[in-house]
Amino acid sequence: MNRAPVWLALAICLAQPSWAGAAAGSTAVSTAGADQAKPLCAACHGAQGVSSIPAIPSLAGQPKVFVENQLVMIREGLREVPAMTGMLDKLSDADLTSLATWYAGLKLDGPAGSTAPAPVTPQSSARIAAGATMAKQALCGTCHLPTYVGQSQVPRLAGQHEEYLQQTMILMRDGKAVGRDSIMSSTLRGMSDEQLRDLAYYFSNLRSF
Repeated sequence: MNRAPVWLALAICLAQPSWAGAAAGSTAVSTAGADQAKPLCAACHGAQGVSSIPAIPSLAGQPKVFVENQLVMIREGLREVPAMTGMLDKLSDADLTSLATWYAGLKLDGPAGSTAPAPVTPQSSARIAAGATMAKQALCGTCHLPTYVGQSQVPRLAGQHEEYLQQTMILMRDGKAVGRDSIMSSTLRGMSDEQLRDLAYYFSNLRSF
Protein backbone atom coordinates (compact mmCIF):
# COMPACT_ATOMS: atom_id res chain seq x y z
CA MET A 1 0.00 0.00 0.00
CA ASN A 2 1.26 3.49 -0.83
CA ARG A 3 1.42 5.41 2.46
CA ALA A 4 2.63 8.75 1.00
CA PRO A 5 -0.86 10.28 0.87
CA VAL A 6 -1.38 9.41 4.56
CA TRP A 7 1.82 11.16 5.59
CA LEU A 8 0.97 14.10 3.37
CA ALA A 9 -2.47 14.41 4.95
CA LEU A 10 -0.91 14.16 8.41
CA ALA A 11 1.59 16.91 7.57
CA ILE A 12 -1.19 19.19 6.37
CA CYS A 13 -3.26 18.52 9.48
CA LEU A 14 -0.31 19.26 11.76
CA ALA A 15 0.39 22.51 9.94
CA GLN A 16 -3.16 23.83 10.12
CA PRO A 17 -3.18 24.83 13.81
CA SER A 18 -0.31 27.29 13.25
CA TRP A 19 -2.20 28.95 10.37
CA ALA A 20 -5.37 29.06 12.41
CA GLY A 21 -3.44 30.38 15.39
CA ALA A 22 -1.94 33.21 13.36
CA ALA A 23 -5.35 34.19 12.01
CA ALA A 24 -6.89 34.01 15.47
CA GLY A 25 -4.06 36.13 16.88
CA SER A 26 -4.59 38.78 14.22
CA THR A 27 -8.33 38.82 14.89
CA ALA A 28 -7.71 39.09 18.63
CA VAL A 29 -5.38 42.07 18.15
CA SER A 30 -7.90 43.76 15.86
CA THR A 31 -10.75 43.16 18.31
CA ALA A 32 -8.67 44.46 21.20
CA GLY A 33 -7.81 47.59 19.24
CA ALA A 34 -11.48 48.22 18.45
CA ASP A 35 -12.42 47.74 22.11
CA GLN A 36 -9.76 50.22 23.24
CA ALA A 37 -10.52 52.77 20.54
CA LYS A 38 -14.21 53.11 21.37
CA PRO A 39 -13.88 54.75 24.82
CA LEU A 40 -10.54 56.47 24.21
CA CYS A 41 -10.49 57.71 20.64
CA ALA A 42 -13.88 57.59 18.93
CA ALA A 43 -15.21 60.91 20.26
CA CYS A 44 -12.52 62.88 18.40
CA HIS A 45 -11.15 60.55 15.73
CA GLY A 46 -14.47 58.92 14.78
CA ALA A 47 -15.93 55.49 15.47
CA GLN A 48 -14.21 54.08 12.36
CA GLY A 49 -11.14 56.30 12.51
CA VAL A 50 -12.61 59.03 10.29
CA SER A 51 -12.67 62.32 12.13
CA SER A 52 -15.53 64.76 11.57
CA ILE A 53 -13.53 67.58 13.17
CA PRO A 54 -11.36 69.45 10.61
CA ALA A 55 -8.54 70.17 13.08
CA ILE A 56 -8.31 66.55 14.26
CA PRO A 57 -6.76 63.91 11.97
CA SER A 58 -8.44 60.80 10.65
CA LEU A 59 -6.50 57.69 11.67
CA ALA A 60 -8.16 55.19 9.34
CA GLY A 61 -5.72 53.80 6.81
CA GLN A 62 -2.63 55.28 8.45
CA PRO A 63 0.44 52.99 8.42
CA LYS A 64 0.56 50.80 11.52
CA VAL A 65 4.15 51.70 12.44
CA PHE A 66 3.41 55.43 12.14
CA VAL A 67 0.39 55.24 14.47
CA GLU A 68 2.27 52.99 16.89
CA ASN A 69 5.25 55.35 17.05
CA GLN A 70 3.06 58.41 17.58
CA LEU A 71 1.10 56.74 20.36
CA VAL A 72 4.30 55.76 22.18
CA MET A 73 5.70 59.30 21.85
CA ILE A 74 2.47 60.84 23.14
CA ARG A 75 2.33 58.41 26.06
CA GLU A 76 5.96 59.11 26.97
CA GLY A 77 5.53 62.88 26.69
CA LEU A 78 7.85 63.19 23.69
CA ARG A 79 5.06 64.64 21.55
CA GLU A 80 2.67 67.18 23.00
CA VAL A 81 -1.04 66.76 22.30
CA PRO A 82 -2.78 68.60 25.16
CA ALA A 83 -6.16 66.92 24.57
CA MET A 84 -4.52 63.50 24.97
CA THR A 85 -2.50 64.23 28.09
CA GLY A 86 -2.76 61.24 30.43
CA MET A 87 -5.12 59.28 28.17
CA LEU A 88 -2.51 56.69 27.22
CA ASP A 89 -0.70 56.43 30.54
CA LYS A 90 -2.22 53.09 31.50
CA LEU A 91 -1.83 51.47 28.09
CA SER A 92 0.96 48.95 27.54
CA ASP A 93 3.06 48.67 24.39
CA ALA A 94 0.87 45.73 23.37
CA ASP A 95 -2.24 47.89 23.81
CA LEU A 96 -0.77 50.58 21.56
CA THR A 97 0.12 47.96 18.96
CA SER A 98 -3.48 46.73 19.01
CA LEU A 99 -4.76 50.27 18.50
CA ALA A 100 -2.33 50.90 15.64
CA THR A 101 -3.26 47.60 13.97
CA TRP A 102 -6.96 48.44 14.25
CA TYR A 103 -6.63 51.87 12.64
CA ALA A 104 -4.29 50.67 9.90
CA GLY A 105 -6.91 48.13 8.82
CA LEU A 106 -9.71 50.68 8.48
CA LYS A 107 -10.57 52.35 5.18
CA LEU A 108 -10.50 56.07 4.48
CA ASP A 109 -12.89 56.39 1.56
CA GLY A 110 -12.04 59.87 0.29
CA PRO A 111 -11.41 63.48 1.33
CA ALA A 112 -12.03 63.68 5.08
CA GLY A 113 -13.78 60.32 4.82
CA SER A 114 -16.32 61.57 2.29
CA THR A 115 -17.24 59.35 -0.64
CA ALA A 116 -17.92 62.38 -2.85
CA PRO A 117 -15.11 64.25 -4.63
CA ALA A 118 -14.66 67.97 -3.99
CA PRO A 119 -16.65 70.22 -6.37
CA VAL A 120 -14.57 71.12 -9.41
CA THR A 121 -14.28 74.85 -10.02
CA PRO A 122 -11.62 76.92 -11.82
CA GLN A 123 -10.31 78.00 -8.41
CA SER A 124 -10.20 74.48 -6.96
CA SER A 125 -8.51 73.14 -10.10
CA ALA A 126 -5.88 75.87 -9.88
CA ARG A 127 -5.22 75.12 -6.21
CA ILE A 128 -4.92 71.39 -6.85
CA ALA A 129 -2.52 72.03 -9.73
CA ALA A 130 -0.45 74.37 -7.56
CA GLY A 131 -0.38 71.83 -4.72
CA ALA A 132 0.59 69.01 -7.06
CA THR A 133 3.46 71.11 -8.39
CA MET A 134 4.66 71.95 -4.88
CA ALA A 135 4.47 68.28 -3.85
CA LYS A 136 6.52 67.26 -6.86
CA GLN A 137 9.15 69.95 -6.29
CA ALA A 138 9.43 69.05 -2.61
CA LEU A 139 9.74 65.34 -3.48
CA CYS A 140 6.93 64.47 -1.05
CA GLY A 141 6.26 61.22 -2.90
CA THR A 142 9.74 59.91 -2.10
CA CYS A 143 8.81 59.22 1.53
CA HIS A 144 5.01 59.38 1.48
CA LEU A 145 4.87 57.29 -1.74
CA PRO A 146 3.63 58.60 -5.12
CA THR A 147 0.02 57.96 -4.04
CA TYR A 148 0.66 59.71 -0.70
CA VAL A 149 -0.77 56.82 1.31
CA GLY A 150 2.34 56.68 3.51
CA GLN A 151 4.50 53.76 4.54
CA SER A 152 6.04 52.38 7.73
CA GLN A 153 6.77 55.40 9.98
CA VAL A 154 5.72 57.92 7.30
CA PRO A 155 2.08 59.11 7.53
CA ARG A 156 -0.66 58.98 4.95
CA LEU A 157 -1.53 62.40 3.49
CA ALA A 158 -4.16 61.39 0.91
CA GLY A 159 -7.66 62.20 2.12
CA GLN A 160 -6.54 63.76 5.40
CA HIS A 161 -8.31 66.89 6.68
CA GLU A 162 -7.13 70.03 4.91
CA GLU A 163 -7.17 72.16 8.07
CA TYR A 164 -5.19 69.61 10.06
CA LEU A 165 -2.60 69.24 7.30
CA GLN A 166 -2.19 72.98 6.91
CA GLN A 167 -1.80 73.62 10.65
CA THR A 168 0.66 70.75 11.01
CA MET A 169 2.82 71.85 8.08
CA ILE A 170 2.97 75.43 9.38
CA LEU A 171 4.14 74.15 12.77
CA MET A 172 6.73 71.94 11.09
CA ARG A 173 7.99 74.75 8.86
CA ASP A 174 8.32 77.05 11.87
CA GLY A 175 10.12 74.44 13.98
CA LYS A 176 7.28 74.26 16.52
CA ALA A 177 6.12 70.69 15.93
CA VAL A 178 7.65 69.07 19.01
CA GLY A 179 8.13 65.33 18.61
CA ARG A 180 7.63 65.35 14.85
CA ASP A 181 10.08 64.33 12.13
CA SER A 182 12.70 67.09 12.05
CA ILE A 183 13.41 66.50 8.35
CA MET A 184 10.08 68.16 7.60
CA SER A 185 11.30 71.49 8.97
CA SER A 186 13.99 71.70 6.32
CA THR A 187 11.67 70.34 3.62
CA LEU A 188 9.03 73.02 4.23
CA ARG A 189 11.39 75.88 5.04
CA GLY A 190 10.83 78.85 2.77
CA MET A 191 7.29 77.87 1.75
CA SER A 192 4.65 80.55 2.28
CA ASP A 193 1.38 80.02 4.12
CA GLU A 194 -0.40 80.16 0.76
CA GLN A 195 1.80 77.43 -0.69
CA LEU A 196 1.14 75.23 2.35
CA ARG A 197 -2.59 75.87 1.97
CA ASP A 198 -2.39 74.66 -1.63
CA LEU A 199 -0.41 71.59 -0.57
CA ALA A 200 -2.96 70.77 2.13
CA TYR A 201 -5.83 71.26 -0.31
CA TYR A 202 -4.18 68.98 -2.86
CA PHE A 203 -3.47 66.18 -0.40
CA SER A 204 -6.88 66.37 1.26
CA ASN A 205 -8.67 65.99 -2.06
CA LEU A 206 -6.75 62.98 -3.29
CA ARG A 207 -8.93 59.93 -3.73
CA SER A 208 -8.25 56.87 -1.62
CA PHE A 209 -6.12 53.98 -2.89
